Amino acid sequence: MSASSQNITKLLLDWRNGDSEALDRLMPLVYEELRRMANNYMRNERRGHTLQTSALVNEAYLRLVDHENIAWQNRAHFFGVAAQAMRRILVDHARTRNYQKRGGAAQQVSLDDAAMLADGRPAELIALDEALDELAKIDPRKSRVVELRYFGGLNIEETAEALGVSIPTVVRDWNTAKVWLMREMMR
Repeated sequence: MSASSQNITKLLLDWRNGDSEALDRLMPLVYEELRRMANNYMRNERRGHTLQTSALVNEAYLRLVDHENIAWQNRAHFFGVAAQAMRRILVDHARTRNYQKRGGAAQQVSLDDAAMLADGRPAELIALDEALDELAKIDPRKSRVVELRYFGGLNIEETAEALGVSIPTVVRDWNTAKVWLMREMMR
């Protein structure tokens, strides 16, 4: 484990044990990684997405700070929870967008304007989220592998560390989960 990882882990443990100043020292150390994760998420979104990378980082930060009762284990665990928070934020955002497209807070627009606004990305994200939820019922670890790799931008080694499994296990889970999700989303 690198010195930076050890320092982050120590600050997480201090924060968990009630040291509120540890959070102030932790955030500058993890901000760039959270921003990188948010960039990975946003790269998979449609052009002109109304949620910006900074807003995603800030919202995830607020959700992480609200998790006072989490027994933080280490750096990888923290970023795994952050990846999950970002996924939830984007899915909630997509659901709200779809709700509005289907008449919630309806306002009249011309057919030409409606054609320009149509975009399938929120529906795809919701379908992926639902498929991941189904996969989690069958095999929670494979679902977490996808979440950490695809949404969190973690590499194979980081994912293995976050989940406490071997690298070959992550590779096997990743490959199996991708095939399962493709099949599930084609239905």
